[in-house]
Formats: sequence, structure tokens, C-alpha cells
Amino acid sequence: MKPRIASFSPVAIPSAKILILGSIPGEASLAANQYYAHPRNAFWPIMAELLGFAPDAPYAERLTALQQANIALWDVLHSCHRKGSLDTAIENDSVEVNDFDAFFARHPGIKLVCFNGGTAEHSYRQHVLKQGRHTALQYVRLPSTSPAHAALSLQQKMEIWREAIMQHH
Repeated sequence: MKPRIASFSPVAIPSAKILILGSIPGEASLAANQYYAHPRNAFWPIMAELLGFAPDAPYAERLTALQQANIALWDVLHSCHRKGSLDTAIENDSVEVNDFDAFFARHPGIKLVCFNGGTAEHSYRQHVLKQGRHTALQYVRLPSTSPAHAALSLQQKMEIWREAIMQHH
């Protein structure tokens, strides 16, 4: 039996305006107990460039920089069975999604939801939007920062992320 993995609590302050959603943490992130901990994941280098902090700053400082920019961080899935780190290994019938009703009630200023890759978007649309809730928010799918998504260069990903985040920042 594949192990059941669980996501982290959201990183968000009440005034958050942007929510960035991944699917569920990979093995490196779970081991480190940190969002986007894989050394080749582009998330922190991209956010460091956009928000003006050092990509290798202590984890707590990186989270604070996001919060000061009114950016929240979370995952679509609360838990699931998955062997390894790839989103393609997630067993669909094992998926339990996070409580977005409660999250959006606590963070009413969120206007934009950014999906970090296609699996996050697909899972959210399948399990959350299908219920007919939270349809007034703006949604944008961004290229995954995962090292498994190598179709775009770091610079290409950075420009797409910049355009989406900075117009709402």
C-alpha cells in the first residue's frame, strides 16, 4: 500500500490578496517540513526575484516576505496516497481536499488564485469549483516550478509568474 501523505497548514495572514496553490508537497518538502524544499524547485528563486529577498534566506524569512506581500501559500490536497514525488503518482480515489470554504472565510481579501502547475489546477477545478463555490475569484494557471517541468527555462517561468503576481500585488 502506498503511504498516505498530508499537506502543510496554509501560510497566510488575514489581509492576503493572492493565494498560490500547489498540489501536495513532494518528498523533499515533506522531509524538510517546508514548502518547495527541493533544491531544484524554482519557487523560491522566482519569489525572491519578484519580492526582493535572498532565495537562500532562512525559511521563516521567506515565509514572512510572502506574507508581507499579501501572498498566501497552500496546497489543494489535504492528503492522498502517492508513491514518490510526482503528481502523476497521486491516486485519485484517495484524494482529500483542503477546506477552502473555511480558508476563504478567514481570508476575504483574496481575489486571485494562482495554480503552481496543472495538477493543482485540475484538482481544484475537479474537487472545489465543481461544487459551484468560489467562482467569483480570478484563477490563473502558472507553469509549475517543479524541476520535473522542464519545458520552460527559469527565466521564462519567472516572466510568466511576474506578470501574474505583480499585476495584483
